Amino acid sequence: MVAGARLSMSDREKSEYQQSDLTSVSDESAGQTASMRQLLSILDLETLEMDLFRGNSPQVGWQRVFGGQVIGQALIAAQRTVEPARHVHSLHGYFVRPGDPAIPIIYEVDRIRDGSSFNTRRVLAKQHGKAIFTLSASFQVDEGGLDHQIAMPEGLPMPEQLLGDRDIKEQYLHLAPANVRRYWEQERPIEIKPVQLTHYFSREKLEPAQHVWVRANGIVPDNRALQAAILAYLSDMTLLDTSLHPHGRSIFDRDLQAASLDHAMWFHRPFKLNDWLLYTQDTPSASGARGFNRGSLYTRDGILVASVAQEGLIRVHENKE
Repeated sequence: MVAGARLSMSDREKSEYQQSDLTSVSDESAGQTASMRQLLSILDLETLEMDLFRGNSPQVGWQRVFGGQVIGQALIAAQRTVEPARHVHSLHGYFVRPGDPAIPIIYEVDRIRDGSSFNTRRVLAKQHGKAIFTLSASFQVDEGGLDHQIAMPEGLPMPEQLLGDRDIKEQYLHLAPANVRRYWEQERPIEIKPVQLTHYFSREKLEPAQHVWVRANGIVPDNRALQAAILAYLSDMTLLDTSLHPHGRSIFDRDLQAASLDHAMWFHRPFKLNDWLLYTQDTPSASGARGFNRGSLYTRDGILVASVAQEGLIRVHENKE
């Protein structure tokens, strides 16, 4: 349906959309970092019409929109059309075209089904009149039931035992290629503490797995929908890198073309992003210029909160160094 054919919202509907705003942080802005303020701002989508939203991208000099941003914004758009008591339990997305950070992204939400326990939404993200991303998401009321999980890997260092961004910059950044230095020099809304740094600085072939501690770099409002959107955002960070570990390669190698192709996520239990989560990742296979990666996110005390799966393009260009 074209925008001109959409129904305009009534005053009552506008009020409901305003009440369901997921990213209001006016009461929690004290001590907020600039990078987290920016992330919360880009997740605060503008409502254009019923089920139609607009989002912007940070102007940081990137050539394309970060995939995690589009996932997070699309999830926010879907959540805006669902009752606050319904929480996302799964999402599946496809990256169709690279996003242009210079122009807004339009998000169209299709209300597939509203049931007594579940809601299903489909979101189409568009720029220049063409699709760049599609998302299907399912929401559910909280219910009790059977409960089990696989255990968190043992023997890994806790985040307090690992180098932080500042330490990495001071001790290792001068050894890294220029494009790696630019990546680490930026302040990010997500703090990352890799258990191993080898793949950034060498071509040593590593095990097909990695472990990374992550948390919000700043205050995240105590809102489950917003926490889920930010978790979806960060779940696209470092995951594709894992499929390069067995080959002694880095995502920053100039002869590599790398991009997320699809992304799936399952939300198992509530969590808080203001404390560290362990993001364990492995890569069962790489073939056909594609790498397949899986991830699990645990609280520091071992509670499994989410699972992730992603396939990404990994194309090696000959004679390009």
